[in-house]
Amino acid sequence: MRLEWLEDILAIAETGSFSGAAERRRLTQSAFSRRIRQIEDYVGAELFDRDHKPIRLQATTLAQSDQILALAAGLRQLLVDLRRGERMTSNKVVIACQHSLTAMRIPSILQQLPNQHDSIQVRLRSANLDECTGLLLSRQADVAIVYQLPEETSDFNADFLEIITIGTDRLIPVFNAAFAQLAQGSGAIPYIAYPPDVFFGRVMARKIVPFLDARMHHAPKVETALTLAAVEMAVAGVGVAWVPESLAHSRIAAGQLVALDAELPACDLQIRAMRLQGNPNLAGTAFWTQLLLL
Repeated sequence: MRLEWLEDILAIAETGSFSGAAERRRLTQSAFSRRIRQIEDYVGAELFDRDHKPIRLQATTLAQSDQILALAAGLRQLLVDLRRGERMTSNKVVIACQHSLTAMRIPSILQQLPNQHDSIQVRLRSANLDECTGLLLSRQADVAIVYQLPEETSDFNADFLEIITIGTDRLIPVFNAAFAQLAQGSGAIPYIAYPPDVFFGRVMARKIVPFLDARMHHAPKVETALTLAAVEMAVAGVGVAWVPESLAHSRIAAGQLVALDAELPACDLQIRAMRLQGNPNLAGTAFWTQLLLL
């Protein structure tokens, strides 16, 4: 029995529908249905009561649900242990990094690795803040590099987590220079929003939106979790985007964007690196040592 099959069964049990489970498993409904048939053919029994709406587990499947959960958890941990064991015996470091930092910060850090570490293999895992933290805590990453607000402190126990500040940035509003004056003159400012459950969405809610001029009409035009997409939409004139200054710098220098932080609120950011205390491999130690020199 494959891990993905166990997770498919659990997804249906939790969502109560093939469509909801297919969306969670990032498959089309037809592809997901074929996979469920494949599982049932392998088992030799129907696992779900399709006559009931919402779909539910057959009584025999329900009786084994705890064992399915335990097996899935055990297989996931086995994969983590095997992957970590491979990293411990090789010259590889896995870095979990927020999307915008992957694009703007990591290349310069890697460029500064000393020549004697040329054999280090770096694997980048680009994700949002919560996913980066999860990859670190589950030991699927050796180092996490993320944005935080200067006043924020880690929610994790310092006894097992080492945190250093390796740089600063600012979240600034930018817009296409040709459209900026038109937007200000109209009294309406469309802007690019972030989902409330991602880091920049939380920053916008705390540090930006409450300080917008109440006399101006600020309307979210598009929502995206990707700062890289927000930059492109600002260039296209879709709306004002609040993005890390380092990410917009080249576009501002080229005249494609104009910074509006003199008229609209902005906020400072810190770039922090985190790793678990313990026995890191040689590649992880070399990378962390380089971060300490920044």
